[in-house]
Amino acid sequence: MTKSKAKFPGLVRVFVYGTLKPGEANYDRYCAGKVVDAQRAFAIGELFALPMGYPAMTIGEHFIHGYLLFFADLKILDILDELEDYQPTRQISQNLYSRQQVEIYNLQGLSLGCAWVYLMTWERVSCLEGVLQPDGWWSGCI
Repeated sequence: MTKSKAKFPGLVRVFVYGTLKPGEANYDRYCAGKVVDAQRAFAIGELFALPMGYPAMTIGEHFIHGYLLFFADLKILDILDELEDYQPTRQISQNLYSRQQVEIYNLQGLSLGCAWVYLMTWERVSCLEGVLQPDGWWSGCI
């Protein structure tokens, strides 16, 4: 068991890489006051900047830098699902993102276990003309 799991048992774990990161556009509205803990972390995938002003993560092989957020209330997933246009009962092609569990790592490369993350399909990213972010970091802050 990792230190993070032992320190925060039973909490909802969500990996964020875009507008939900601390300091980004949606953090205050959706996460502030609800986050029990936040730590820098990374996942494996591909990161794209979308012309609408937010990013998308797909399955891939590169480091995606973000934050692992810990929430006490399971209802946070319903709130984030609405933001990310995800409904578990819809087909993948009808959702903007899909919510999946992926392995998350600390900055030293040690596994922190799995957390929820919102992923987009390659096809959707292509249709939306996503631009690959080779360094794995996205920021909407100017």
